[in-house]
Amino acid sequence: MNDGFIYVFGKYIRKHRWNIAAHIMVIFIFAAVFYVSYLPLAAVGYASLLSFTAVFLYIFYDFYQFYKKHKLLSELAHKITVSLDELPDATELIESDYNNLINLLYHHAFSLALETDSKYQEMIDYYTLWVHQIKNPISAMRVLLQTEDTPKNARLSQELFKIERYTEMVLQYLRLESMSSDLVLQYYNLSNIVRQAAKKYAAVFIYNKIKLDIRDIGCQVLTDEKWLVFVIEQLISNALKYTHTGTISIYMDSHEPLTLIIEDTGIGIHTEDLPRIFERGFTGYNGRMDKKATGLGLYLCSRILKRLSHKIYITSVTGAGTKVHIDLHRENNDIE
Repeated sequence: MNDGFIYVFGKYIRKHRWNIAAHIMVIFIFAAVFYVSYLPLAAVGYASLLSFTAVFLYIFYDFYQFYKKHKLLSELAHKITVSLDELPDATELIESDYNNLINLLYHHAFSLALETDSKYQEMIDYYTLWVHQIKNPISAMRVLLQTEDTPKNARLSQELFKIERYTEMVLQYLRLESMSSDLVLQYYNLSNIVRQAAKKYAAVFIYNKIKLDIRDIGCQVLTDEKWLVFVIEQLISNALKYTHTGTISIYMDSHEPLTLIIEDTGIGIHTEDLPRIFERGFTGYNGRMDKKATGLGLYLCSRILKRLSHKIYITSVTGAGTKVHIDLHRENNDIE
């Protein structure tokens, strides 16, 4: 007998202990009555033995049914969220009452889930529409700011660029759950992907007088171009946000093939913050000091790279800069 069987048997005995005790007491009463009636001792013993045997067989059969139903319910626990059709029929009134309660709760939960999904989809549709509509006034403001080259307009252009990037982040966040249906996996030139991402921030590098050093990245990677470009854009944005002077370098790790490194000379990340930087909403010490961090950027990067079967990790020294490592190997071609 294994531990599972012993555990269930113990539960069965505990549940039926009073019934078993009553059966045994009845047997003893009948035996006592037979004995005081001066029946032969052999007859009393034989009757008692038959009674105990009958009770034992009843307990054995009843426990077998109990154990079988327990195993069935344990197996159903893994798939009962799909349907209640395989729920065993009730054999007594209390079980029937429990089944009715389970059915009521199941259908109530199912209707709530449908309502929640519907509201969530409405919210996704609304914000997706909002993001696309907000792009029009942003483009109009961009054109207006380009009509006159002044320091004020240059500053406003930088702030408008931030609005564009935050808007793009919202759109990618909304698309994240349905990302698998939007993937186009094939081999791409990594250098082209990096340069696409860096090109969007050219004006920011110039305005902030930060040097960009893109070294030789001559390799092909199996990935999705659009999503990887977004990840690298986000990492460049983070590097620019916390680098006030110096250089942002993008190059391949000489010790780890197919590992892209984005290195900055910024303020770095506190050691105690490193284990949590990919959590949604976590801003860390730098984010609290900046008071503008959303805690979504690195979370999005981590989720997207996981869907692409890539990996990301960060090393940093406070006051001496940060290195973001993107491991572009793919262990398999399965996409979540």
